[in-house]
Amino acid sequence: MSIVVVGLNHRNVPLELLERMTIQKTDLPKALADLTSREHVTEAVILSTCNRIEVYAFAEKFHGGYEDIRNFFAEINHVAPEEFSDYLTGLYDADAVRHLFAVASGLDSVVLGENEILGQVRMAWEVATEESTVGPVLNPMFRHALQVGKRVRTETEISQKTTSVSQAAVAMADQHLGGLSNRRVLVVGTGKMGEGLARALNTGGVSEILVANRTWENAVQVADRLQGKPVELNELQKHLAEIDVLLTSTGASSVILEHGDLNEVMRGRSKRELLIVDIAVPRDVDPAAGEIEGVTLLDMDDLRAFAEEGIQARRREITGVQAIIDVELDRYVDETTARSVAPLVAGLRDRAGEITENEFTRFASKLEELDESQRKVVEGLVAGVVGKLLHEPTVRMKDAAGTARGERLAEALRDLFNL
Repeated sequence: MSIVVVGLNHRNVPLELLERMTIQKTDLPKALADLTSREHVTEAVILSTCNRIEVYAFAEKFHGGYEDIRNFFAEINHVAPEEFSDYLTGLYDADAVRHLFAVASGLDSVVLGENEILGQVRMAWEVATEESTVGPVLNPMFRHALQVGKRVRTETEISQKTTSVSQAAVAMADQHLGGLSNRRVLVVGTGKMGEGLARALNTGGVSEILVANRTWENAVQVADRLQGKPVELNELQKHLAEIDVLLTSTGASSVILEHGDLNEVMRGRSKRELLIVDIAVPRDVDPAAGEIEGVTLLDMDDLRAFAEEGIQARRREITGVQAIIDVELDRYVDETTARSVAPLVAGLRDRAGEITENEFTRFASKLEELDESQRKVVEGLVAGVVGKLLHEPTVRMKDAAGTARGERLAEALRDLFNL
């Protein structure tokens, strides 16, 4: 049995491919049921963000689990395996756990040390818990990963200054325009990312924040918290004619702003330029819109390049974060080893106790001839012999746990004692 992580992330996957592979939050229950129905996958968590799509699984075998997950990606997204297989990364056991700890710590994010990923890891685990696709293996692993992420942010400065994709997006817009002061900004989307954009804007001196969302009540709530103005999503073109900056991050599965719509808007703007920052994956704005005169369209690829320029100071914290991950990985392995060995050792001792009790029952008539003190001597002698016989196997099992030798010993004990 192996812990497996298989997926695609921003480090080496083109944005146009990554957005095709994204799984929407509303589709996660069905996707998780699909995953755990496959031959080699016993437990599963899907982590789907704007930067990655990864499956963490407990699998019968690494290669079998890898193939099941690859086929799952192909079938659920209707993408041929040959289109993405070369980009897939696959890790197992300690390397898979280390990867999750690094993700939760913000080491594998577009914005080094960003905080949003910790909530995304928690959400992915919570959805899997609700759908009953996690159990005794992935539950403690994800619980420990969240602890690691919190410890890293408490004990290092990896999350200093710009610590979220939302903040980085606003900072990128600010840099591009030479400041956001007195600008009118429209934020589309009120999920965590969209609200993060609005919050980052709220201290930037903008003249007005407009908030649009598919659900009107959500737009009103976010706008009220930020002293902004809610607007109807179906009036998007009207407001695009009046604003300076559009920041968008919805959970839509396809573009919400087509090239033709934006082209029509720009004809009525009297040559006033419009900056669009689209950090949705899949993208909210047709990429071809960037070719329209007067439109500057920035997406996650641009954000990645921008973030790379601003993380030199935080790079010094990487060594400290990795040291914490190393310590926590050792602790996780020790705890997991103890959990995996304990039931087998307990089963062995229970089996010995059951045999001892059966033998005492079988010889009960002969033992009746003994007085109380003699009976206690016999019972003590038997218990001592059994205890000494079990001591060495128990110690060797604990010492070898988590290794190939440990697996062989465990299998031998199960066969020999019918555990």
